[in-house]
Amino acid sequence: MTWPMLFGVLSLMTFQLVDSAFIGQLGRDPLAALGFTLPMQQLIIGLQVGLGIATTAIISRTLGEGDSLRAERLGGLVVVVGASLVFLLCIGLWLLQGTIMTLLGAEQNLLPLIRTYWIPWLLSAWTGALLYFGYSVCRSHGDTKLPGYLMMATSLLNIALDPLYIFVFDWGLPGAAMATVTSFGIGCAIVYPKLLKSMWLRFDLGQLALLRALKQLGSIMAPAMVSQLMPPASAMLATAIVAGFGSAAVAAWGLGTRLEFFSIVVVLALTMSMPPMIGRMLGAGEIERIRSLIRIAVRFVVVWHLVIGMLWAASSGLASALFTSDQAVTDVLGSYLTRVPLSYSGLGVCILMVSVCNALGLAIRALIVSTLRLFACFLPFLWLGAQIGGIDGLMTGALIGNLLAGAMAYAFYRKGVRHLAASA
Repeated sequence: MTWPMLFGVLSLMTFQLVDSAFIGQLGRDPLAALGFTLPMQQLIIGLQVGLGIATTAIISRTLGEGDSLRAERLGGLVVVVGASLVFLLCIGLWLLQGTIMTLLGAEQNLLPLIRTYWIPWLLSAWTGALLYFGYSVCRSHGDTKLPGYLMMATSLLNIALDPLYIFVFDWGLPGAAMATVTSFGIGCAIVYPKLLKSMWLRFDLGQLALLRALKQLGSIMAPAMVSQLMPPASAMLATAIVAGFGSAAVAAWGLGTRLEFFSIVVVLALTMSMPPMIGRMLGAGEIERIRSLIRIAVRFVVVWHLVIGMLWAASSGLASALFTSDQAVTDVLGSYLTRVPLSYSGLGVCILMVSVCNALGLAIRALIVSTLRLFACFLPFLWLGAQIGGIDGLMTGALIGNLLAGAMAYAFYRKGVRHLAASA
């Protein structure tokens, strides 16, 4: 179940990196404008992933009970609720864009460029969320191949359309968002007919006992969603700290964030494949098998990301020059790559532990881990590093914060699983 998700998520991260490379050729200002949208993008992704966690848990459990008709209607409910929530969030972001940019510290000369990008980008975010909810329904029925293949296909299409929309049609920065709208829209046109044909979606929601279904969905979705919304809230504050060092620093930080998404792709795939396995083991009372599985995963994540971090540090000069031609951005990105990726092992363990705690039914513990990672580890050390050592100190603070977060998250998981074992 992991391999299709691995290649699918890897392809999504690849197209985002290529997207950044194309936008980087337009100059510093478009790249900085892109950097200011990243916290908003993480906000939308946090909402949809939180709902995706609830989707997998509820539908797979319902299928296990043998009630396939209810599972189909729950799939329809998830799509309707998810599409509506993301649409309302996009409307709110559009209405508050001026306030948000001011709070994030955007320079006045960037605001007109950000405004031209905002509507196409919000449209691409909503289309991507709709596609993601379709993927979630597929995964809850045990199908990871269709989402994996479609992630790869839409990513390749996006990469092909980027130069056409950005340079040939001369749409500039908004062209990058329209390429995403086109590719994700085609993905939706493929996945939803497949879901309907497979009888995995029904929209006769009046037959569902709607209030009970919404309550069931909310009981899992709410803590998971709040947990997923912690990173974008942190990203906004981090961007505001970075903005104090100028637009070049924001542009480099935005590039570094995309490189981070790309680097932790294996962990993201594991967070999609491991929860169903853990749920089945938990249902069978096999606590020791859960512990064994998670020990293997944690060891792998630590070693893998140490290697990734050393590779980024060794190639920092080449990678910085590849993604931007602006010397100021190149210098800051080089500082990022020699420090922050060395902490990806701690970050990966923390992300995995949040997913594991949700799968174990410890949603509140997962929320606490997410909150402490960002507001007790990452942001305080980010700010402290910036005060002591400027932009280089800020990068060092990010490194220390991520490593501490990983150790804290694993300790919380071990305490939680001990309580489960005692209860069993």
